Amino acid sequence: MRLLSRSNVAQRLTLAVTRAAREQPNLLKKRISPHTLRHTCAMHMLQSGVPFNVIALWLGHEKMTTTHRYVEADLAMKERALARLEAPNTKMSRYKSPDSLMQFLQTL
Repeated sequence: MRLLSRSNVAQRLTLAVTRAAREQPNLLKKRISPHTLRHTCAMHMLQSGVPFNVIALWLGHEKMTTTHRYVEADLAMKERALARLEAPNTKMSRYKSPDSLMQFLQTL
């Protein structure tokens, strides 16, 4: 089995996009690269609930910090995270400054 070089992968992807653009001309307006495919793959895995460390292994990263370049939380994930939060159990009140503060401010 022969491995493809980075440039060969990019060339084949360009060829595939060109062919696909015959049916979907808008593809030519998009920047599709091997990086785009990696990022998309990582995002789909993240949205499917695959653990972050597994995504890092899948992408071949030695360090978890490298994976942050590819995987960012999307809006739907942020909304789900916010939905898990409970409203604070505090009483809303209006701040009333003490008379001493008001007297001090009047001297300025």
